[in-house]
Amino acid sequence: MAGHEILLHIAGGVALLLWSTRMVRTGLLRAFGTELRHLIGRSTRSTPSAALVGFGVTTALQSSTATTMLAVSFAGRGMIALAPALALMLGADLGSTMVVQFLSFDLYWLSPALLLLGVLCFMTGGAPLRRQIGRVLVGLGLMVLALDLTVGATDQLRSSETLEGLLSSLADEAVLAVLLGALLAWLFHSSVALVLLIVGLAAGGLLQPAVAFPLVLGANIGSGIIPMVLTLRSSNESRRIPLGNLLFRVLGVAAVLPFLGLITPLIGELGSDPARQIANFHSLFCAAVLLIGLPFVHVMAKLTERLLPASEEEGEAGPRYLNKEAAQTPQLALACAKREALRMADITEQMLSKVTDAFEPQGQSVVDELGEMDDQLDELHEAIKLYLTELSSEPLDEASSRSCSELLSFTTHLEHIGDIISKNLRKSAQKKSRKKLSFSEEGWSELLDLHARVADHLQLALGSFVTRDPATAQQLVNEKREFRELEQEASEAHLNRLRRGRVESIETSGLHIDVVRDLKRINSHITAIAYEVLTTEEPRWLERKRA
Repeated sequence: MAGHEILLHIAGGVALLLWSTRMVRTGLLRAFGTELRHLIGRSTRSTPSAALVGFGVTTALQSSTATTMLAVSFAGRGMIALAPALALMLGADLGSTMVVQFLSFDLYWLSPALLLLGVLCFMTGGAPLRRQIGRVLVGLGLMVLALDLTVGATDQLRSSETLEGLLSSLADEAVLAVLLGALLAWLFHSSVALVLLIVGLAAGGLLQPAVAFPLVLGANIGSGIIPMVLTLRSSNESRRIPLGNLLFRVLGVAAVLPFLGLITPLIGELGSDPARQIANFHSLFCAAVLLIGLPFVHVMAKLTERLLPASEEEGEAGPRYLNKEAAQTPQLALACAKREALRMADITEQMLSKVTDAFEPQGQSVVDELGEMDDQLDELHEAIKLYLTELSSEPLDEASSRSCSELLSFTTHLEHIGDIISKNLRKSAQKKSRKKLSFSEEGWSELLDLHARVADHLQLALGSFVTRDPATAQQLVNEKREFRELEQEASEAHLNRLRRGRVESIETSGLHIDVVRDLKRINSHITAIAYEVLTTEEPRWLERKRA
């Protein structure tokens, strides 16, 4: 086989390995995501129990990154303390080694059975749970197949003097091997996939323990960097978890690396098979970090609090809660999207409250601020829309699909309200300032009354959306007629002032009518939010009441 064909086979095996590990993780999250989140939420009583839960969850998911993102989502809501969360991650690091242990045995005969059983479950299973279990079995079968493909391809590289020289040079440069392992783990976005690749190369006789062990240490560091990058936009409180976990890993690598020459023969006594040696070293390293690090989680928590002090969330722009790893669990992803949607609601409420200040004589700074807030609103709306679109591209149950549509509609109404404020009311304020116009005292009072009513309606709409309370939504719908009457009274009063020849009213007539029209349009979008809550929740509320 030509050299480029060998490399193509290895690259194909790596790609299949990455895809299969993702299939296993995705299937388990979709099948048992809610149960796993509840398990993590209840693991805060003590650090040993948190470590045990982290071990169990990650043994199933085979992704310490996924467990990290679940823990980060709880920390962002104040549902898990920092020290138990760090203990959870120490257990998760050990749990991620279990599939490597399993697949380091000669199980290639198992691949066809797993694939057959998985496809049968997926194709014949009507229930979502059975289909996801089928997905997991197919993923495990593909992982075994990918290792077989990689080992088969590396067999023909044993005679390569160039490759042998390159790998032997790495044996003398342990630090360089660690850095290479960290880089590859980051590129793969999966330490499990990288360690399994190292196992496959070792099984093919291409890697010796002296090179493989530093690569495994680097894979542990790279796996700790991944969630650090994924949470860059999160609050400092949430980022402390991946930071503490990364520091534990780095300290563990720094402690082990100088003694690799002594450790390697000891690992060899546990078994002569290179694949088993790598799996054992990986598990023993994570177990040692867990046992030594567990008593110091409170110390690490204090250190991370000093490195990442409490952040002022109000100053942060851009999406903060849309974790991509959470998108693999529909319930968790919808919770993240809802939190981001409520940020949009807060910004919209602030814009509406500030818009009257823009019409004051010294309102230019407010005019500029409204423009910036609208840009932020547009950015969040686009991010949420793309996030939910990606989520809905996979099969969802009826409740998740409905929630996805409701969130899209809600954020769209908020974005339209922001546009009306920024593109219409803000420009009206600029026109008033530029032409040095003044509303009549009565006219300005009427506009303030209308604005206050719209602001009250927005609070009601947001309350009904959060609580899904049909009574609150119905209250807002009932007040729509009162708002229409108030708007008509303001228009008639304005016409009467024009008939009397009030100079201020004549000069600002166009502005006055535009502001009334824009407030009316905003109120229509607000009422639409209440209508949607009413149409989706009232039938279920009536059904529960009859029951």
